[in-house]
Amino acid sequence: MKDDISKTDRIILAIGEEIVSGKYLPGAALPAEAELCEQFRTSRNIIREVLRTLVGKRLIEVRRYRGAFVTPHDQWNFLDSEVLQWSLKHNRDPRLIGAMNEVRNLVEPQIARWSAERATSGDLARIEAALNEMVAHYDDRTAFNQADIRYHEAVLASVHNPVLQQLSVAISALQLAIFERTYMPDSDNMPQTLQEHKALFHAIRQQNPDAAEQAALTMIASSARRLKDIH
Repeated sequence: MKDDISKTDRIILAIGEEIVSGKYLPGAALPAEAELCEQFRTSRNIIREVLRTLVGKRLIEVRRYRGAFVTPHDQWNFLDSEVLQWSLKHNRDPRLIGAMNEVRNLVEPQIARWSAERATSGDLARIEAALNEMVAHYDDRTAFNQADIRYHEAVLASVHNPVLQQLSVAISALQLAIFERTYMPDSDNMPQTLQEHKALFHAIRQQNPDAAEQAALTMIASSARRLKDIH
């Protein structure tokens, strides 16, 4: 059974990346089920499960008696972390990152405000622990970015909103995509990055919503500037 699951996931990855990379353009038909079975040397049941998953990601639609067709780009589910990751891997269009930064501008300042109003001592400890990890690993890209994600996840969790929490995976994928492109360990950028995260933590700890919101806005503006420099 485990082999079937891993095989299914591998096929989802393969076809998903083919769609996002442009091998199959919007409106194009995927190969028929029988062809996909032959291509991946698997059963029709597994291919149907793969197609159902891709429909859930809104990458394809299945038309009765006609097969599976790639949907328009603007219908793809970018809140799905896999769709987001594939898109960033294959799509170098800076507008995609720009759109993500707009979402950060919309969401993160309000999350910061609520965190300052609602964070418990336990929440503060988790935010501070992630911040300390960022400081400790500032020169290790992977470790730093993972700590950065834990920091923002801890801030989001401190809001104690179960509906908003459902967006955690998507928000984290979005943030990681930006962090990976804006990670700059040099002496001009890293001290500022760490100071911005410390400022947000201190505002939350001091229960100052206005300062927390401003700290979040400052953090996003710095990230946007680095993205502009890169592109």
